[in-house]
Amino acid sequence: MLAINVELMPKIKLMGFVSYKQPWIHFKRTTHECILYFIKSGELHLRENGIDYLLRKGDLIVLEPNVEHEGTRRHVCDYYYIHFEHPDLKSVEVKDLLTLARHFILEEGAQQDGKDYPICYFPKQFTLSKKDQSLSFAAMNEMLQLYRRKYFNRGLTALKFSEWLIEVSREYFIDALQEYEGNNSKSFIKVHALLEYIHEHYAGKITSGDIEQEFDCNYDYINRVFTKLTGQSIMRYVNRVRINHAKELIEATHLSFSEIGYLTGLEDPYYFSKVFKKYAGLSPSQYYKNVREQGKK
Repeated sequence: MLAINVELMPKIKLMGFVSYKQPWIHFKRTTHECILYFIKSGELHLRENGIDYLLRKGDLIVLEPNVEHEGTRRHVCDYYYIHFEHPDLKSVEVKDLLTLARHFILEEGAQQDGKDYPICYFPKQFTLSKKDQSLSFAAMNEMLQLYRRKYFNRGLTALKFSEWLIEVSREYFIDALQEYEGNNSKSFIKVHALLEYIHEHYAGKITSGDIEQEFDCNYDYINRVFTKLTGQSIMRYVNRVRINHAKELIEATHLSFSEIGYLTGLEDPYYFSKVFKKYAGLSPSQYYKNVREQGKK
């Protein structure tokens, strides 16, 4: 698996699409950049560092820099390719994929390994679902259009490419959790949709009735499943999202605490202060003071 600091943009060196209608075999080479292949049809047979890969429609692979790769068999093939460099990308061994998947889905990646920036964990090889294949083919075509534009093409392509990597990473971890849940996969999909709903609506009032109506489910049941998957209840998660955003507002603005409470869905000043201290370990005023003192150093 690859770990990428997504606060830093990749540098797009080359991008394109090729269609081999006659059997073709990849040449042997070693490059100084990463190469992503995404297969649209046919088969691509590759060997990298002594490991053989067979890629078909919907498969993707990231070849690593300074490692020799070559084709192993002739075949017709259509595929997208992106050559890119990244200043903070490395290969990592993941011992507990399930825990990492939960962290990623809950957007806690920035807290891992003592890092204060978000890390995207990306599979070296992955097969996208049919639905995600269609979306990714469209994304690749959009990236190609950006890449071929006259102005700011590489930078715009890099931004879109970063977004695509994060989406694919999320789908990879969703698949991992669904496989773990087995027959409960439908419930997991609902929980994942609920996470999206919370991040979109946390600034307003979220009630059990709202959730039942939005997701056509029994609140107590979905709360049990949510707690099992995330380790916290729905409302606890909602408040954690609210307080995380409140901390960002305190750090970046000079808004009053009542305004910050209003913007994060906690309109009552007393309740906002109480919830903030519960989740942050400090009162809003103490947190503000600490942030400003650190800024003077």
